[in-house]
Amino acid sequence: MTLAEKQVPSTIKDEALVIKRRNQMIKGAVSLFIEKGFHKTTTREIAKASGFSIGTLYEYIRKKEDVLFLVCDSIYQRVKERMEDSIDPSQTSINSLVHAIRSYFQLMDDMQDEVLVMYQEVKSLSRDAQDYVLKKERDMVAMLEEVIINSFPGERPEEHVKLIANNIFVQGQMWGFRRWILQRTFTIDTYIDTQVQLLLKGLDSEVEGTLQ
Repeated sequence: MTLAEKQVPSTIKDEALVIKRRNQMIKGAVSLFIEKGFHKTTTREIAKASGFSIGTLYEYIRKKEDVLFLVCDSIYQRVKERMEDSIDPSQTSINSLVHAIRSYFQLMDDMQDEVLVMYQEVKSLSRDAQDYVLKKERDMVAMLEEVIINSFPGERPEEHVKLIANNIFVQGQMWGFRRWILQRTFTIDTYIDTQVQLLLKGLDSEVEGTLQ
């Protein structure tokens, strides 16, 4: 049993059904949280948006906060899977980093609504749940740190690698919570291209600086 499953136990033993119902719940809740906010959304409304009764809802969660936790956990699980698929630690070329960035940014475009909800409402989670989400985020950033180190030769200060990785991570999420202004200028493709160009230019300058 994963930590997420321990955080949100279910009375249903059919794991496939639990996953199916919780995915319905996440999809229904995200649209409501965006429209009304977490606190103004009721569990009855979440159940209706999910396509089942409130009695059924409570077979899969204990309280409304569990739904928000599942939304956040779903985001990071999908990011983890996408990054694992796109990152090959054995590759040592810049193309490996570019591929990882493109794949991650594209996922952030696919999950715009979920990312927006997470940033708006994560403060409503319990301390334990917030710590769990924070650890997930650190794990994702650590994957980017690894590919940055592998993609560029020579020594690089640890704090520089961490900052670059965090910048990439936030720039991807920024497409979700700043889309209302960014989409006036960029498509997701031109946004990715521009961010990659700026990143590589900055990294090239840093490399040149260390060689002087």
